[in-house]
This record gives sequence, C-alpha cells and structure tokens, in this order.
Amino acid sequence: MSHHAKHDPDPVPKHPTLTVCSKSATMLSMKTFTTKFQILFTVPLITSIAIASLVATATCAKPVDKQLRAKKMAEKMGLAIPLYDPSGQALDQLHKALERVKKSKGQARLVFYGASHTSSDHYTGVIRRGLQKRYGDAGHGFIVAARPWRYYGHDDIYMNSTNTWRTDRIDKADAVPDGWYGLAGSSVASSNPEDYSIIGTQKKGSIGRKVDKFELWTLEQPGGGTLQVRIDKGPWREISTEAPQKRGGYHEFLLRDGPHSMEIRPKGDSEVRLFGVVLERKKPGVIVDSLGIPGSRAAYHLDWEDSLYREHLARRKPDFISLAYGTNEAGDDDQPIEEYEEALRKVMARIREIAPEASCLLIGPSDRPLLNEEDGTWQSRPRTAQVVEVQRKISVEFGCAFFDTVAFMGGDMSMPSWVNADPPVALKDHIHFTRVGYQRMGEVILNLLLPPKAKSPAKKK
Repeated sequence: MSHHAKHDPDPVPKHPTLTVCSKSATMLSMKTFTTKFQILFTVPLITSIAIASLVATATCAKPVDKQLRAKKMAEKMGLAIPLYDPSGQALDQLHKALERVKKSKGQARLVFYGASHTSSDHYTGVIRRGLQKRYGDAGHGFIVAARPWRYYGHDDIYMNSTNTWRTDRIDKADAVPDGWYGLAGSSVASSNPEDYSIIGTQKKGSIGRKVDKFELWTLEQPGGGTLQVRIDKGPWREISTEAPQKRGGYHEFLLRDGPHSMEIRPKGDSEVRLFGVVLERKKPGVIVDSLGIPGSRAAYHLDWEDSLYREHLARRKPDFISLAYGTNEAGDDDQPIEEYEEALRKVMARIREIAPEASCLLIGPSDRPLLNEEDGTWQSRPRTAQVVEVQRKISVEFGCAFFDTVAFMGGDMSMPSWVNADPPVALKDHIHFTRVGYQRMGEVILNLLLPPKAKSPAKKK
C-alpha cells in the first residue's frame, strides 16, 4: 500500500529572529552621537559618551525586553507535563547509557524522527545542547549532506550549500521514487560540478566546536559518479560511487580533535547521490541525530527501502529513538483511524526489530484547530484526539513512553491562545510554534529524559 499522503499546509515556516543589542552597535551609537555633539555643541567628550550610552541603552532595551517576554510567555504556555509511561521503564536504556557516559565508559546516542516540528532542529537542538552540557559533547551527529529544502538547518553546526542539489524523498514530485533515501528519509543528488556543500564545526559557543571524525554516507550504484572531498581546504580526495548494484557507502575521515570543515563537490562525470555526513568525537558524551522532514507522516518509514533503512539505523547504535508525528495525520480525514493505527504499528515493529533494547518515545501531535471559512473562527479538530489515543496505545504495546503535545500546550483548542499571546509563541498558520515555543518544548522534554536525580525542579506557576 502506498502511504504518499498530502503535504503539510505550511511545511517549513521561517521563524522571525529577535534582535539582541550588541556591544558593537552600542559603540557605533556612541561614536556617532559623540561626533555630532562635539561638532554642533562642543559637548565635553565624557558627557557625550554618557548621553550616547543612555541613548544606546534605550534603543536596545526594547528588543531585549521582547525576547525576554517571549521566553517567559513560552514558559507560561508550555506546561511541564509528565510522560505517559505505565511501565516506568521506557527510558531505562537511555538512563543506563547516560550513566556510562558519566563514568567515562561510552557514549549515549539519541535519534529523533519527525515532521516539520522536528525538521528545524529547534526543540531537538535544545535537547542536544542540554545533554551535551551535562554529559559531554561527543559530536553533532548525522546531518543531510546538502540543504534538502530552503530552511533546513541545525543548531550548533556550520552548513552552507548550493540550492541546486536535487532532493529525493517521499511525496516530492521530481524525486527518484526508489525509496533509497537513507537514515533521514531524504537524500541529495547532483552531477553539476558547480554544486557544493560545506559542513563543519561552529566558531562560537561551548557546543559543536570540535570534531575528530567525519563520515560521509553515499549511495553506490551502477553508473555512479565521482565525488571530490576535502578537509579544511586541504587537498582534494576523489571517491567513486560506482558499484554493480545499489548499496550504502561509508567514507571515514579521521582527524585530530578540533575545529574542522568538510567540502563536498560532484566531479561532474555522472550523478552522485548522498545521504548525509556524521560529525563525531571519540570522547565520552552525547550524540543527538535530528531527522525531521516537513510534511511527513510516520507511515513514510514503510516506503523507505527496507535493507538500507535497517542498515543505516543499526549503524547509529541508538540508545533512544523518538518519533514525533501525528500533526499531519490529524488532517488526513480520508484515512480511517484503524488504517493509521495499523501503519504506525508496522513502523514501530520494524524499529523494534532493528533496535530492540533502545528506549523509545512517541511525541504526539500538536493542537491543530480547523478554520471555519464562513466566519473565520477556529474550531476543534476531532481527529487529533483519535491520533493521540492511538499513539498512547501503541506506546504501551512497544514499551515506549508517550509525550502528549496537546496537553503540553494546554489542551484542545489551546493553539489560538499560543497564536494570540503577546508575544506570540505559535505562528498564524495555527500549526507551527515560534522558535521560543519550540525551545520551551525542548526544555520540557529534556527534563523528562534526564535520570530522576538529574532533573531540574519544576517551576512554580
């Protein structure tokens, strides 16, 4: 059965950036103000600097205040709910892995699948950063090899690529419909020598600044072209993707631990197809793979080529796997809920076959009200509650925990309150959150994933 369903109504929102006053902006204001006042009024230098500082402070106060207010609003709207885990054991494997890390005896590996809520890495980025600050930065993890869509990006990593790579994934009109999409369910391809992708560590912050291994994942196939790869603008290395039949290819680049970048280009002799790049370190710590695709459904996993899917996920050696789907499925009114349940059960069964010991978490759909076209009001969407109950049921069947995103938001019909909050913590499409909304979601889930002794105390409302 094909699971090619409808697109997400607004698959990749671009979140507004909140401006933060910088020291350079303040100094520029001081310089300009001082110069003008010295010329016009011959004000003493120290006096003009003081006045300029006041002006700069007043100018910068508003955006800083807006950012703080948005964060506080997100904390108010996003509730610190508990996980649904009747067994009390759904996170045991993750906690064991974190305990190993704490004793410097290994790494903890987490994999997050999902749709547009996951695709921007906003809530998963908070989880990655929070865990790595507590337990150590063992590398960023897996990232698609070039931007598969316009707003693709991850926190705490550098990425720059041309936008002319072809993206192959489910439910995309010009994609190669062979299901060979790999770990993230999305591959990129090109035969144009002008295309490139550069992926590397970031220069600022305490997370994501070092790596000692790049691993490039490719599709080897009949007629496969040649890749040109270099590290830190060093000499180019050529990698052939020609093979007698389709299969996964893995190419390691071992480095001294530190800041590094990888540049990838097709040679142009034939098409090359890439799944992603892994950035890791040998040291104990945490690795978080964020694998979201806008507009996707959990059932899409069933249309990914089975042998490659199993090979890729097993290669990541996950201690924890999360699936965050359901918001799009809540809009699939033409699909019987029994059919949705059966598909989700098949997805989870295959994941359990690949990683039987891994902890797992189902993250439910967000509140997604229906728009009444006649009067412009928003109404409850009954199918969302059905999807929530199916996920709650499936989570118990497969020994997983369940995070009820609707409850986190405040219940049915909470989305309009998120949109109309001042400042807003959700977008006007009534589907996606703002960045601070996602960050709040990440904070709440992060605290739920921590071992009991490591949890932050709940804030009093």
